[in-house]
Amino acid sequence: MIRNVAREIAMHLSYELSFTDLSAGELLDQRLSSTHFGALAPEYEVYGEVPGPSQRAYIRKLVSGIAAHGYELDQYIEKYAKGWRFERIPLVAGAIMRLAMYEILYMPEIPDGAAINEAVEIAKKYESPEVVRFINGILGSFVREEAADSAAPADSPSPAATDGE
Repeated sequence: MIRNVAREIAMHLSYELSFTDLSAGELLDQRLSSTHFGALAPEYEVYGEVPGPSQRAYIRKLVSGIAAHGYELDQYIEKYAKGWRFERIPLVAGAIMRLAMYEILYMPEIPDGAAINEAVEIAKKYESPEVVRFINGILGSFVREEAADSAAPADSPSPAATDGE
């Protein structure tokens, strides 16, 4: 399983956290089982392969981090969603933006551009072109304003590069 598939699964799970009473740990324990993947595989291509140990750890880190920092991430979304009340933002779009923002803020090994590019690619599968542009704009503004202080040194990979896993 490659990282972009693991990201998409993490987005599904962080979306599900929006309307479940389960803790992030309980949800992850239930949803990362081979039984759950087998049940969803016919409907969702991303569930065709059970994640290996490193992908499972990556998904757990993302979903647990998003759950722990949800309020902070939502505040950033609201700050950069000029003219939009948070309640109007589609839940899937919110889950996608939380995921990318978490990677940008808390996973320095992932280039900001890769986090944004992957978020946009996931959004294209689930949202209208208008919402995809909205997500891209919010994430771009977020990186320019919030991540400017932690810009990569000149010898680091280009932010437009993907993480290639």
